[in-house]
Parts: sequence; structure tokens; C-alpha cells
Amino acid sequence: MKLKIALLLFWGVGLGTCFSQESKDLKLWYDAPASDWNEALPIGNGRLGAMVFGNPAHENIQLNENTLWAGGPHRNDNPKAKEALPKIRTLLFEGKFSEAHKLANEKFISETSVGMPYETVGNLRLNFPGHESYTNYSRVLDLENAVNTITYTMDGVQFKRELFTSFTDQVMVIKLSANKKGKISFSATMDRPEPAKVSVSTENNNVLVMTGWSSDNKNKRLPAESPAIKGQVEFDARIKVIPEGGKVTSTNNQLVVSKANSVILYLSIATNFVNYQDLSADPHKKAEAYIIEAEKKDYQQLVHDHTSFYKNYFNRVRLNLGKSEAAKNTTDIRIKNFSTGFDPSLAALYFQFGRYLLISSSQPGGQAANLQGLWCKDLTPPWKSAYTVNINTQMNYWPSEVTNLSEMHDPLIDLVKELSVTGQKTAADMYGAEGWVTHHNTDIWRITGPVDGATWGMWPTGGTWLSQHLWEKYMFNGDVNYLSSVYPAMKGAAEFCLSFLMEEPTNGWLIISPTISPEHGPKGRDKSVNIAAGTTMDNQLVFDLLTKTVAAAKLLDTDKELIQRIEQTLPKLPPMQVGQYNQLQEWMQDVDDPEDKHRHVSHLYGLYPSNLISPYRNPELFEAARNILIQRGDPSTGWSMNWKINLWARLLDGNHAYKLMGDQIKLVGRPDSPKGGGTYANMLDAHPPFQIDGNFGFTSGLTEMLVQSHDGAIHLLPALPDVWSEGKVNGLRARGGFEIASMQWKDGVLVKAVIKSTLGGNCRIRSYNELKFEDEKDLMTAQEINQNPFYQTPKTKKALVSKTVISKSLELKPTYVYDIPTTIGQEIVLIKK
Repeated sequence: MKLKIALLLFWGVGLGTCFSQESKDLKLWYDAPASDWNEALPIGNGRLGAMVFGNPAHENIQLNENTLWAGGPHRNDNPKAKEALPKIRTLLFEGKFSEAHKLANEKFISETSVGMPYETVGNLRLNFPGHESYTNYSRVLDLENAVNTITYTMDGVQFKRELFTSFTDQVMVIKLSANKKGKISFSATMDRPEPAKVSVSTENNNVLVMTGWSSDNKNKRLPAESPAIKGQVEFDARIKVIPEGGKVTSTNNQLVVSKANSVILYLSIATNFVNYQDLSADPHKKAEAYIIEAEKKDYQQLVHDHTSFYKNYFNRVRLNLGKSEAAKNTTDIRIKNFSTGFDPSLAALYFQFGRYLLISSSQPGGQAANLQGLWCKDLTPPWKSAYTVNINTQMNYWPSEVTNLSEMHDPLIDLVKELSVTGQKTAADMYGAEGWVTHHNTDIWRITGPVDGATWGMWPTGGTWLSQHLWEKYMFNGDVNYLSSVYPAMKGAAEFCLSFLMEEPTNGWLIISPTISPEHGPKGRDKSVNIAAGTTMDNQLVFDLLTKTVAAAKLLDTDKELIQRIEQTLPKLPPMQVGQYNQLQEWMQDVDDPEDKHRHVSHLYGLYPSNLISPYRNPELFEAARNILIQRGDPSTGWSMNWKINLWARLLDGNHAYKLMGDQIKLVGRPDSPKGGGTYANMLDAHPPFQIDGNFGFTSGLTEMLVQSHDGAIHLLPALPDVWSEGKVNGLRARGGFEIASMQWKDGVLVKAVIKSTLGGNCRIRSYNELKFEDEKDLMTAQEINQNPFYQTPKTKKALVSKTVISKSLELKPTYVYDIPTTIGQEIVLIKK
């Protein structure tokens, strides 16, 4: 069955492990403590997160647990919307946009909730008397082992702190040591921005406990006397201190360790959260149990189990883009100098940091990475640190499949499946529609109604975009059982589109109305009035979802009537249009502004992450998409610049993609730093402020520069910049179930690629330089091909060569195309001819 599935996939490729990346290239390191949160270093195990400041005298470790959100289970639908829907559609077709916008605010936007914010647990503070005057300071985040280490010298004594959030034991472990006995003395306490109870355990004087509840939250649009949604998440955060030598004493709200040789601290956090409808767990028993289990292991076993688990994911991909003298500098200096110097290993480190963050913030069975991943210092963070699903949440997961972290994709898949349940009532009550819907923002309670005003929230295709991830994961794994498990959510999202589409009066196209093109408006309107009908992005999203749902239904041999309904609808969707400035139109009407520099380029969804715009299939649209990026310009907020890296890579322009990398890797957040988007000293993306989607977008963008598999072939080195003239990579993956055991290039030319098939099927390779097979045995024989019923056409050992001219103003390099039949587990070795 899997061979059959592979033939229906887009062709793809990935890589396996074949060489060692030097350990020093996989470290963020600094010669001073963090001056603020944007310089602290993140550690996490998917559930627990911490930001470590590394201050010798006053260590601050800011804490998170991924189920601690304000409020509790609730809905935020606005039932007034259904009655107002016909009127607002009429206003839009009459061109009365301000009136339509006002009506949307009154009748569509939630009256009960604007969504709940993700919250910090608080802070663990370790105070070391007399440690203010230190020397030989270093703090390091080791991406290869997921361990944070701080070292310094004080009065001739060398001190060391090792910290990690254990994946296997679900506690944060801190080891304090010194090279002389009896030198470790400190106090430990905890606090939170909102009142919480901090006390020493009545059962164990070595345990400090902080307990409390998440915050109440209300819609500020409501009258002051209106009730808030009560905070219903109870939490328990506790720290246990185990000294070797010395003694432990306690007061009401702190522990004091005196003259220990070394100390191990176990930090545990738990909440009463079971799922978005159930808050019946006992956080106190859970938090206590985590520590009890962790204590059964010695420190070395804890470290070993943690790092082994982590390395199983992280070591799947290795990347070497070259080295330079810049690597001898601290990470913050390297970030500051990147755009004006040569530091290819920093780009590789930035890439791997994105993979580290995804492993650390998104583990199977847990919550999806939110706007700040896992790390949040506030009770009311920017944009609620929620799930913004008009690009940001999706962007978090762009690297998951291509960089061999498919398991990290699972929490998002689970989120979509849960939204497909809660969104059914929203679709019925607000739109009188079938299926399910969600808008531009959701939270842990899986709200699906629109929030934040019509300028942002009047966008009913959030679920349409999220559902693309259900199919995308299948494109890499070819697992029919998985596809069957997500098909109901795909089907429900498609049913909403089918029942909500309406005929527009000018061309008779079927469109989504009302909607917006996130978070943007056309030329000539007030910036807040962006409400529209039939936006290009929605048209692309609907086409993608309907097409993929048909493919899924056919593979699963189900829903023949739905297939027929979709196939009758697809030809009636609006085409993408090229406007008066040779641009891809963002709206049905030609109302784009070539001087507009807005951060969102939503209509380029069709270029990336979708595959609707191709130089080989529709070159006019390809050039029109390129013109949009030129008109919008490069400088932007952090996440937007990283989206543009992916877009320029899809435009096969590696040098321009690399230029955007330079715009992104610039140091911000310090008094002498430039303003705008960029990178904080701790390598987190600055919107500003911090948004993690930019980090993930960088990682996916660099991957797109090295391997693409969306356009009918595995394109090796499709957008390699001149600056990376030599390099090697392994571990990347692509559609169709192919892996690359290794890929190496020199002087900008591919010299060797080892490709492994995990599903079998035809492997189509595209390359700018001619290749040959290292061993003819790599190819299946004609007899083997004939014996395999899944190969429907003859295969050839000879390369097919095609030269592509895109348009009068845009040319691409000639490409060589190879069709290679494979069986499951087979490896193909290609070398430069």
C-alpha cells in the first residue's frame, strides 16, 4: 500500500547522518551574564520551559509550563453574525467598505472573549552572597546536548552551574559545583508577578513550593461591570534541594544552603490541566511525583537519559556551510557583525538553533508551540503569546518535516483536530455553514470565534490554512493510517468552504465573503478598513484544501459524493490575476499599491508555503510574485523577513535570500542597536518584541535554499548563494518519503548526493549540473521494474535535460532532470559528471 501512496505524492527527498559537525559550532556562548530577558538563554522539554540569566550573584530562572493560560474552558462565538451576514455581503459588493467594517465589528467580533493569554509561572531566584566580583566568566547553551552551563571564578574557586529541562524525567535539573569543598552557599526562593503562595513543604524541609491560579481575563470591549472569565488553571511549582555536604535550613518562603560541596536541585511544575475541556488533575500530586521519580536516578543517569532522548531528534540533521575567523567571537558579537562580514557557520548555527527550539517547545502529546514557543515572562504578553493562525502558528511548523522533526509536528496536528470539533458550533451559529471554522487567533481553550476587531479577526479561513498541515505531514510519511486519522478534520474544513462560498456578481466566481487579506488593506482606504471579498489568499487556500481533500478521499476510497461536489466547485474558483504593475493581485480588484511596504504578503502563500506558483508551470505568475517582493522591499519585522527568505528561495534566487538573512541576523535590543526587526543577543527573533516564528522561518528558509521538493521533483541546491560555495548537509527530508544520506557541493556545484527511498516509487531529481550514477547497480533492472505493478511507465537510466526560460525579463539556469525508480530502503548515489 505504501508504494501506491508514494506514487501519488509529490517527489521528495531527505538526508541521513554521514559526517560530524564540530561541537564548538553548535554552541551559543557569552562572556557576560544576560542583562535582560532578551539575552537569557532558553531551555525546554516541550512542557517545561526556562530562561536562564546566568548571573553569578543573583541567578534568575524564569519559568513556564505550557498549560498555564489565563481563564478556563469557554466559547467566544457571536450568534449575531448569521443575521448580519447577508447585509455585510451586500455592502461589500456595493463598495461600502467602511459600513461593512463597522457592521462586522458590531455583529461578528466576539462579545465574550478576545482569547486568553499564555502566562509565566514565575521565577526561581538563587542568591549567592559575595559572588559579585567574578572573573573568567562564560555561559554556554550547548545545542548538541540541550544543556546550559555557566562557569566563573570567585576568590580562586571555580564555580559551575549546569541546567537542563529533562525530556525523560519531566523536571528541570540544576547542578551546582565547585573545585573546592564547602564553597557553595546560597538561598533559593520563588515569586510570580501575581500573588501566589510560597512556602516550605510541611513534609520536607528541603522542598520549597509555590502554588496559585491562572489569571482572570475579560474582553475590554465589554462594560467595566461585566464579569471576567475566571482563571481556572491551578499550578504547583516546587524546588527540592539535595546537597552533598553542608546543610539546608529554611524560613517561611526560602531555603538556605550553607557550605555544600555540590548541590542538585530538582524543579517540578504541574497544573490541573487534562485537556481543553477538563481541569480535574491534581497539580500537587503530579509535581511531587515527578521529583520522586527523578530522585531514583543519579545525576549522570539523568543527564544521559535527557541528552540521549534529545539527540535522537537533533542529530538527524548536520550542516556545514564553512568556517571563518568570526567564529572565535561571542555569539552576540557574531550576530552584530554578520551582515558586514563572512560567518557561514553562524547561519548554520541559527538554522540548528531553530531545530533546537522546535524540539524544546513542541513534543508529542503536548501543546503546540505558541507565539513565543514555550517561553514567556509576562501575565499579559504581547499578542497574548497565543496562536495567531493567519501565519505565525503555521510558520512555527515550517521546519518540522523538512528538517527531520516530524514528531514535533504532532502537537499542531492535535490542535487542528481539536479545533475541528470546537469550530463546528461556530460555523453553524455564526455562518449557518457546514463543517468547522476558526479565525485568526485561538488559545489553549480552542476558541474559534473572531477576536481583536474586524481589522484582524474578520478572516474565516484560519482553519483552511491550518488544515494544509494535515496533508503536508502525509506528503512526507505516506502513512495511510495517519491520513485516515486526520481526514475528518480535512473534510470538515472543506465542507465549511463549500457551504460558505458564494457567487460574486461580476464574474460568477465562487468566493469567501466577508474576509480580509491578513492584516492589510488596499490602496485608498483607511488602514483599519481592510474588509473585503474574494481575496487572493483565500482563493489559494480554498483551492489547496479542496484539491487535497479530493486526493485524500480517493486514497481512502471514501466520500464519492463529496469528491464530485468539490470537482464541480474547483473550476468556479477565481484565478490568480496579474495587475497593472505586473504584480500578483492581492484582491479581486486591481488595487495594489506598488509603494506599500506592509509586512504581510499574504497572497504569496501560493508561492510559499504552497506550490501553486511555479517557474516551470506558470512563469507569468512566478514573475508577478517576484515583482510583489521587489515592490514591498526587504526590511520588515523579524518574522516577515524570514518569510521572505523562504519566498526568495522559492524564486530560486539564493543571493537575495541570503541578503534577507543579513537583514535578519542583525543585533537589536541594546541601547546602541538599530531599531526594527532582527535578532536579540540570545539569538531569538525580534518582531520586535520576541516572536519565535521568525526563528522557525529562518530554519525552513535555509532548508529551501538547499533542497526543494514541492514542484514535481527533488531540486538539489535550488537557491544556493554565492557565499556558500562549499558545504555539506545530511538529514533533510522531502515529500515522497526520500532521505538524503549526504549531499556535498564545491565551487557552488553539486558533487555528490546519496538518496534513500523509504516508501519506494519514482524519484525525480532536478539539478543545475549534470550527474551520473556512481554505480549502475543503484538502478532497478528492467525485470525488477516490470515485476513491480506500481510502476506504470517505462523508466530510463538516461537523464532528461531541460532548459527553462521563464519570461522576457527573467531567466533561470538550465536544469537536468532524472527519473529514478526505487524500492523501499534503496539508496541511489549520484555524483558530478
